[in-house]
Amino acid sequence: MAPQHRRVRARALAVGAAAVAVSAALAAGPAAGAVPMDETGAALPGPTGRPTPAAGAQPAPGAQPAASAFPTPDIHVPAVSVPELPAVPAVRPPSLPAPAKGVPPFGAFLASDERGVERMEQLSRWLGGAELRVGHTYLPGNHWRDIEGDVGFLEAWADWRNADAKRMLVLNVPLQERNEAGVPDEEVRELLRRGAAGEFDHHFRALAERLVALKIPDTVLVLGWEMNGVTYTHRCGPDPENWKKYWNRIVTTMRSVPGQKFRFEFTPNRGRDAVPWTTCYPGDDTVDIIGMDSYDQPRGMSFDEQVREPYGLQAHVDFAKAHGKPIAYPEWGLFRNGDNPEYMRRMLAWMQQHRPLYHTVTDYCPHGVWQCDDNPDSSRVFRNALHGRTPEDPQTPAPAEPPSGPQLPEHCMPLDLGRWVEHWLGGKLCLRLDWWTRSG
Repeated sequence: MAPQHRRVRARALAVGAAAVAVSAALAAGPAAGAVPMDETGAALPGPTGRPTPAAGAQPAPGAQPAASAFPTPDIHVPAVSVPELPAVPAVRPPSLPAPAKGVPPFGAFLASDERGVERMEQLSRWLGGAELRVGHTYLPGNHWRDIEGDVGFLEAWADWRNADAKRMLVLNVPLQERNEAGVPDEEVRELLRRGAAGEFDHHFRALAERLVALKIPDTVLVLGWEMNGVTYTHRCGPDPENWKKYWNRIVTTMRSVPGQKFRFEFTPNRGRDAVPWTTCYPGDDTVDIIGMDSYDQPRGMSFDEQVREPYGLQAHVDFAKAHGKPIAYPEWGLFRNGDNPEYMRRMLAWMQQHRPLYHTVTDYCPHGVWQCDDNPDSSRVFRNALHGRTPEDPQTPAPAEPPSGPQLPEHCMPLDLGRWVEHWLGGKLCLRLDWWTRSG
């Protein structure tokens, strides 16, 4: 679906104070297709047409059950005399909502060259200062020198990445020159055989050395993306076995370069496309991330169908889980169904639920929400969802959700008795700020 450039948060109280608090608290109750060319001569990334997926459905993902509240045991606590307190006006403390789960790291594809770097800050301002953690660009696939990284814009992306240690650079890498030249299957088959034999290793060693020299050795490399389609010379369909051998040679070669810390991402189109993408999977030893390019297509397909279709969104999540790999969405956005706020809402919710390592929306028409004026309703959904957001650290898992339970009563202040006491009591206790008015 996406050609090479078309397509970015007190200790326990003293024992005496705790006894007073416990006594008072217990009295109160229990706890709580064809596209324009850019100036580099390479096509912009975005989806291409693909066959309508075959009929068939997989079970939709089940809802996660809510965590149960801690029980509060019936514990006898001896009475403690409490000195009278002067009358004070009733105080209503501010409500303390549970913190929302942070969003996964995100960004956008805004342009491959220096313009994409410049637009990152502009998009952040449009999103109310949201932190764009992920930059996404593509190497051209016209000549081997492009694939070796002999393109000037890599310096600008390296400077952007190295300005903040939390940032991530995602780089799509073609596996063959003349990558969008319509090379026939017979020739692709021969090229895959030659690649599997090691003929092209030196090109990828040169790329690895270039990235290390630019001080971006931890780049996420999306090798041979959308290999299950028909668009690219680096497609898998003509010879899956040699495609997998070729992938493994590339990864082995690039990992041999001193100083590298690359992560290699296997990213097919959503759905079956020309061949099932599982037949192209090269193995867990050489894959670090399992991505998916997923646009709102074909025409008329609902989001639920995109989830359930063979080799669709649910199959992707299940496959990655079975192989112990994180997921990612390097390309996603609107397409055949036009300005579709329901798709935008559901896709953002899907990623919030399934926690990809990162996602980058393809931001130009017809897919985009900022650089494209054709999708105002979807744009509002995207902007509202990510406005002012700071993503989680991409290197750490999402924190576990605290157990849910009944809301604290009104005029109630939670007491910090320490972890051990709270575990023994079965939850937090609260002190009613108007407890002295209830003692008569």
